[in-house]
Amino acid sequence: MSWAGPDDILLSTSLAGFLDKKLIVLLRDGRKLLGTLCSFDQFANVVLQGACERVIVGEQYCDVPLGLYVIRGENVVLIGELDREKEELPAHMTCVSEAEIRKAEKAEREARDLKGTMRKRMEFLDFD
Repeated sequence: MSWAGPDDILLSTSLAGFLDKKLIVLLRDGRKLLGTLCSFDQFANVVLQGACERVIVGEQYCDVPLGLYVIRGENVVLIGELDREKEELPAHMTCVSEAEIRKAEKAEREARDLKGTMRKRMEFLDFD
């Protein structure tokens, strides 16, 4: 049976200072979640209250509400505290609806896929 060593305990207890504070959590798949830290465990599994996913496409953003959200620790890349008194985003960013941001995400994904497809078609040309 495996027991948590002193280093593991120090890692998880460092999250104790973030309890009841607004955090941003960056996940392995690139998503950014915002919410208030309610709970955590020794594996860095975290529970966010009032969570939302911040989706940013170009100059547009949308906070998609998720509610109470449990995040598995192995998916967490970064956890950071947000300053409640500071503006979180630059002034030039525009808040849009969820439908608009999903449409913009789809257009961005299609453009990226098209660029990759064109690159594959052009591989036979040797520009060196």
